[in-house]
Amino acid sequence: MAMTHTLTPTAELATDTDDVARLVTPDGERIADPELDRWVADIDAAALRSLYRDMVLLRRIDTEGVALQRQGQLALWPPCQGQEASQIGTARGLRQDDFAFPSYREVGVAFVRGAQPADYVLAWRGEEHSTYNPYDINTATPQIIIGAQSLHAVGYAMGIQRDGTDQVAAAYFGDGASSQGDVNEAMVFASSYGAPVVFVCTNNQWAISEPVTVQAKFPIAGRAPGFGIPSMRVDGNDVLACLAAMRWAVDNARKGNGPAFIEAVTYRMGPHTTSDDPTRYRDKEEVERWKGRDPLARIEALLRAQGEFDDEFAQGVAADADALAAEVRAAAQGAVTREPITVLDNVYAEPHSGLDEQRAWFGAYLDGFAAEEAAR
Repeated sequence: MAMTHTLTPTAELATDTDDVARLVTPDGERIADPELDRWVADIDAAALRSLYRDMVLLRRIDTEGVALQRQGQLALWPPCQGQEASQIGTARGLRQDDFAFPSYREVGVAFVRGAQPADYVLAWRGEEHSTYNPYDINTATPQIIIGAQSLHAVGYAMGIQRDGTDQVAAAYFGDGASSQGDVNEAMVFASSYGAPVVFVCTNNQWAISEPVTVQAKFPIAGRAPGFGIPSMRVDGNDVLACLAAMRWAVDNARKGNGPAFIEAVTYRMGPHTTSDDPTRYRDKEEVERWKGRDPLARIEALLRAQGEFDDEFAQGVAADADALAAEVRAAAQGAVTREPITVLDNVYAEPHSGLDEQRAWFGAYLDGFAAEEAAR
């Protein structure tokens, strides 16, 4: 299932949404795909409703995160609206004993893997011991350094080989990270050693303000075969296609056939983070066009067409989302934040003069804010 392209490289090829595998159209029509269908043959209406519920809850976590940041409860938040299908679909394709290596935007992966409400927000407050134990949910802590988690995933996968088990590692990164040396080095190692790892590239069209057309003139999935890695390019707003693609990739790795690569073509509806203003570099027409491809709306349309979506179901999902949002908010507002100066408390096992100088400088800096406040 390797990608091949013989056309002259153009920016249009990198952003083309027709050249993707999909099972559900933006209008909610279920269509056939000879490569994907067999991987989701077991997905009935109940399973589809579960995927829809997951996406609704993820969107609500994301909405709450943005609101908490705007209210001063969080320092930063990386929104994932529009990317619910790529995160939920691929994460649901993993086994619980597989190990995921997400970037900072994969809130949905952490959600599927079993993260708790506090796990989504406390790190963005800068709290001590603010994230989950990776081994509790077999998911590494979110990586801020762009693309670094791809190397970690391959290293873990090579460890799996030496343990002689059939687990799989999964590395999540964005289109911008595909230009990083770490990602390319990870693919070299994975291919050379046949490591059981799946690379999931979420092509959300923008690396902060840099469009994917600057990163790539061909679809990103077309790079993987050059490393000897089979790849698939799927509609990242189609949760069913994303689930099928991940099952294909995981099966390939679990059988000892080495790594696989998925490019999920989607769109980041919000800013890169809450410190970003996307109106400075994106056209309104582009955003409106992608609104019509909403991953939640298309599954709702499919379920309604099947007679499997009614008011009772919608109300139940909404209530679950409200309850989860309340827990996330309570976790953020209930956090007991230590004084800023304590950031230096446990840096070294033994005190030393350099640390004393830093403490004195930082203390004076903090005192300056107190003086300004008293003068008002």
